[in-house]
Amino acid sequence: MSSCTAKNTRVGIIGAGVIGLTSALLLVDAGYDVVIVARNLPGDETTEWASPWAGALLAPHPDTGFNELQEYSIQKYFELGDQDPRSGVKKLNITEFYDDRGDDSTIWYKSILPDFASIQSTDLPPGATIGFTYSGLAVDPSMFLPWITQKLVDREVKFVRGNVGSFQEMKNLTHACIVVNASGLGARELASDDSSISIRGQTMLVRKQDDFDRAVILQGSQYTYVIPRASGGVILGGVSQPGNFAVDPDMALRTDILKRVNNMTKGEFSWVDIDRDVSRDIVGFRPARKGGVRVEREGNIIHAYGAGGLGYVYSWGMANQVLGLVENHYKAHI
Repeated sequence: MSSCTAKNTRVGIIGAGVIGLTSALLLVDAGYDVVIVARNLPGDETTEWASPWAGALLAPHPDTGFNELQEYSIQKYFELGDQDPRSGVKKLNITEFYDDRGDDSTIWYKSILPDFASIQSTDLPPGATIGFTYSGLAVDPSMFLPWITQKLVDREVKFVRGNVGSFQEMKNLTHACIVVNASGLGARELASDDSSISIRGQTMLVRKQDDFDRAVILQGSQYTYVIPRASGGVILGGVSQPGNFAVDPDMALRTDILKRVNNMTKGEFSWVDIDRDVSRDIVGFRPARKGGVRVEREGNIIHAYGAGGLGYVYSWGMANQVLGLVENHYKAHI
C-alpha cells in the first residue's frame, strides 16, 4: 500500500453503494483525495447491488445493535431533509408494529424521535402486540444516489468501474494510502469473511393514493411494510430470504405481500389490482453479516460492510466511523 504522507492523502473506496458514497463525501470534505472503484455505479439497474432497490425507510431497529451509528445517521438525514429536498429525504409519519414483544422496553429510539406515541392495543392490527408512531424520514434511492454522486463529482472524486479481486489489486489501481472496503456482498470473498451473507428482498411499486403519505411497518414473525416514494408511487413489501439467490420476482409473493399489507393497514390497499396497478416488481440482495456491521481497521484496510437491510439507516454513522479511522491511521503514519 502506498505510504501515508502529507503529499499522499488518497483514499481508495471499494464499492459505490450507500456506505461507500457517504464515506466518500465525508472523506473528501475532510480534505482527502478519494477514488471509488466499483463493479456497479449509481445509475446501474442490476440486482448485483442493493442500494438502488432499498425501501430505505429510516426506521431504526431495536435489536441489531450499533445504536449510536443509527442515531448519527438519522440526525444527518434530518439535516439533509431540511437543507435539500433534491436529496430524496422526505419527512413523514412512521407507524411501527411488532408481534414478537409485549412492550416497548427494547425500543431504544423512542427518546430521540419526535412525537413518539404508543398505539392503544385496541387499535393494533391482527397479530400485533405493540405499536407506536413518530415523525420520521424515508429516503428515495432514485433521487438520493444521483444527488450524492453529483456532490462527489463536483468535489472531483474519481469513479472507476472495475471488479477488484484483492486489496493488492486496489492498491495497484489507485495508489491509495488507505483502502476502505465498502464492498457489501463482495466482502465475503474480498475480506474472506464467511459471516457475510446475502438476504433476498422483494417488493412492488404501486401508484400512490393522494391521501396516503405515511409509512407503516410490521416486524417480528413477518416483514411487511408500506413506504411512499418522494418520486411517486408506494413500495409494498416485503420478504427476508437468506440464501435465496433468485433474481426474478416470485409472482406468488405479490399476492402474499398484498394480503399482509392490507391486514396491517386495515384494508387501505384493497383497491390494488396486482395485474393492473403494480408498475414494477423489485428484487434486491441485502449485504448482511452474522454479528452485525463491521467497521474496523485492519492494517491499511478499513472495513465498512454488513448493514444488511439497514444500509441507509447505518450509512452516515458508518461513514463517520470510517472517517475517524482514516484520520487516526493517517496521523500515526506522518
